[in-house]
Formats: sequence, C-alpha cells, structure tokens
Amino acid sequence: MKLILTQEVTGLGAPGDVVEVKDGYGRNYLVPRGVAIRWTRGAEKTVESIKAARGARSVRDHDHAEEIRTKLEAEPVSIKVRAGEGGRLFGAVTVTEIADALAATSGEQVDKRTIAVEHPIKSLGAHEVTVKLHDEVSATVALNVIPA
Repeated sequence: MKLILTQEVTGLGAPGDVVEVKDGYGRNYLVPRGVAIRWTRGAEKTVESIKAARGARSVRDHDHAEEIRTKLEAEPVSIKVRAGEGGRLFGAVTVTEIADALAATSGEQVDKRTIAVEHPIKSLGAHEVTVKLHDEVSATVALNVIPA
C-alpha cells in the first residue's frame, strides 16, 4: 500500500514522504490515526504543501541547530505545576507545557513533536528531556519542576 505521511513516524519517514507499507499496517494503524493518507495522483499535490510547511517549521541547517542547542542548554527551565503531598503532581508534565517553557526561557520556538520525554514526569524536582533539533543535533535540557 502506498501512503503519504502527514506526521513523523519513527523508522518510516517524515511528513510529506511517500512510503510503501504492508496493507494491514496502513489500513489499521497509520490511516485511522491520521498519521498518513492514501496516495493518489490528486493527493500527490498535497505533498508539496506538507513539505513546505515542514520546511517552515524545521530548523534551517546544522549551524542554526547548534545555535539553538546552546541557547536551550544554557540554563535550566522551570515549570510550575500543581502538586500534592510528597511532591506528587496532579497529572504529568506535558510536552506542550515543556515547549511553552522553552519558548519563554530561551526565546526559541520548539515544535512539541521534537521533544522526547523518556518517562512521564509526575514528580517535583530535576528532570531531563531531549529535543531533536536536526537529524544530527539533539539538545539535552534540564527541567526544574516546581510547585505553583
């Protein structure tokens, strides 16, 4: 089955890529989740718009990614959340909250889909997250989760 990816799929491709996958994987997983659309001649025109949007969102080049990495790693980012007894949070810190805190602290807009949280952040204190800025450049950001 031939599909056009609308979002990044690890191990498969980036938005705008035309990929060939097994029928069941495409029909039962990718298409229902909105991660891909079926390839047609008409849908191929949307590839151009998906790639243009991806280019506008992505980091320009390797040097620019290095600059952003130094800004992000320069100082720890503090996130204020509601917490209960013993430092446990009501819920977890989301990647959207992390992206907003990064933008406020460093002045750089970071796409929330590029933020990787190894384990859900459900406690106060120091944590680390990884931000993939470029194919070859990743930033490790220190987070301080503090009570609001």
